[in-house]
Amino acid sequence: MKIIEWEKKETVAVMTMCNTANRMHLEFVNQMHQCLEQILADEDVFSLIITSKDDKNFSQGIDLEWIMKKHQEKDFDSIKSFLFGMNDIFKKLLLMPIPVIAAINGHAFGDGAMLACSCDFRFMKQDKGFFCFPEVDINIPFLPGMIKFVRKAIPEYQFNQMILSGKRCGAKELYDAHVLVKACVDNTELQADALAFAKTFKKPRGIFGELKKRMHKNIVQVMDTEDIKEIEISTLLS
Repeated sequence: MKIIEWEKKETVAVMTMCNTANRMHLEFVNQMHQCLEQILADEDVFSLIITSKDDKNFSQGIDLEWIMKKHQEKDFDSIKSFLFGMNDIFKKLLLMPIPVIAAINGHAFGDGAMLACSCDFRFMKQDKGFFCFPEVDINIPFLPGMIKFVRKAIPEYQFNQMILSGKRCGAKELYDAHVLVKACVDNTELQADALAFAKTFKKPRGIFGELKKRMHKNIVQVMDTEDIKEIEISTLLS
């Protein structure tokens, strides 16, 4: 079953998560990797939009039920593959040689919010949906690399409050904090504005990719050296 799909609209790839709450598990990772590889292989694509088909959720983040089930089954290899796989997705988006735009059309919680933060630009609709990091309330620590790339998307004062309180933020507050390019009235405006913005890019992949590689060098270095024990702790505290 497809839980992620993509289509091309002129020079823009639109990747759509289509599994309702879009909770992340190993199959989510595998399908997103596959889509990203296909998009990269199409040299006529000059920008990427990530969005959701659900009118309520962008992504609710990690599928904790899936993780707990795998934990009970002692299938630790699947859990590790998922956690490392998500890390690889975040890194791939950070280094993508085209602009990546999150069209946040509903709730973005935990890893769903991190997915948006790994993108270069963010748009969000105002009429429904919150953006938050609930890790402090569910006893799951951020990995050092996650802290690094969330900080590049969210100003420090806002980052500090959101991470330590688990506060839910709406589009208007995030726009005022310069997290978003635009807080859109509704999903129709969101999708139209994100697409129009994406179409303004037609930069050569070589220079675009090199700029992102240099911009995010310190983030990627941290992600590449994360300790296996730091990754495993997120399964022990869930």
